[in-house]
Amino acid sequence: MGPISRTPPVHGPFARVIVQVVVAGIAVLSRALPAAYQQALQNAKKGGVDAEAAKSAGGMFARKVISHAEAMQVLNVTEEEIVKDPEVVQRQFDRYFAVNAVEKGGSFYLQSKIYRAKEQLDEFLMEKRKEEAGEGSAESEAENDEEKEKEEERR
Repeated sequence: MGPISRTPPVHGPFARVIVQVVVAGIAVLSRALPAAYQQALQNAKKGGVDAEAAKSAGGMFARKVISHAEAMQVLNVTEEEIVKDPEVVQRQFDRYFAVNAVEKGGSFYLQSKIYRAKEQLDEFLMEKRKEEAGEGSAESEAENDEEKEKEEERR
């Protein structure tokens, strides 16, 4: 027996057309994806999100930020309750985080949402405290100015 000769399979024009369509599709996608990303960044800027936040939101390990309203919904609190009793955020966080523990059959996704909600509301509380401290010092400065003016009038 002689050597077996293999002839290359004949693909003809059909294979060439398929290759051309695939190459054209890749070329279109390589131009369209960066353009779509730029458009998404522009839309984010118009929507009130700064460019850095928009870029970091796309990262795999980026910290996800939720809105203040969503944070209050997740922890089932109102702004009045938070201002009246700041500890309500910690109590609700502890309660919901424990209930949704993965070990107890809960959801890691929900725990993440609860954690981010607590972070957001903690930031809100810190800003409120800074505002109150700023107002308190501004009020005391105004009172001091008034007292100085009264003393000058007496003289």
